[in-house]
Amino acid sequence: MSTIPYDLTTIKAVVFDVDGVLSADIIPLFPNGEPMRTVNIKDGYAIHHAVKKGLIIGIITGGRSEAVLHRFELLGVKHIYMGSSIKKVDFEDFLARTGLTSREVAYMGDDIPDYEIMRLVALPACPADAAPEIRSIARYISHVKAGEGCGRDLIEQIMKAQNTWMDGDEAFGW
Repeated sequence: MSTIPYDLTTIKAVVFDVDGVLSADIIPLFPNGEPMRTVNIKDGYAIHHAVKKGLIIGIITGGRSEAVLHRFELLGVKHIYMGSSIKKVDFEDFLARTGLTSREVAYMGDDIPDYEIMRLVALPACPADAAPEIRSIARYISHVKAGEGCGRDLIEQIMKAQNTWMDGDEAFGW
């Protein structure tokens, strides 16, 4: 049973910010200033499984890390926007490339750079520890904090509503 107050069967894509959503808010830095992100393996499984089942997954992040790019490519994500300074511009490109409308998209963000996109999409969502401005416009606030599985929470609820979560043998492997 979903805890999201929305008809999840209409969602065709989920787009995520990375820092503060799929990675924790506190990020250790390498001596050169490059952030070392940690990720949640359950988020990774859910993203990979969603891609296999036909749910379109996108990433729009201000970060420029090769490690982040490589991780999401390995999970099968085709729409990855790195170094996004104005996320709304990249989101419009995502819609053009996928042929979707904003009313078919869920977006999970955590801070001010995500605000404009969240005002456009059908299902704006955020982790439990998102900024107050983002929490105020989110239709769904996960019970899970950033980097602790909030991406999985959102994907799992959408896929369960669409009867694709544990549908078929591909659910049981990578």
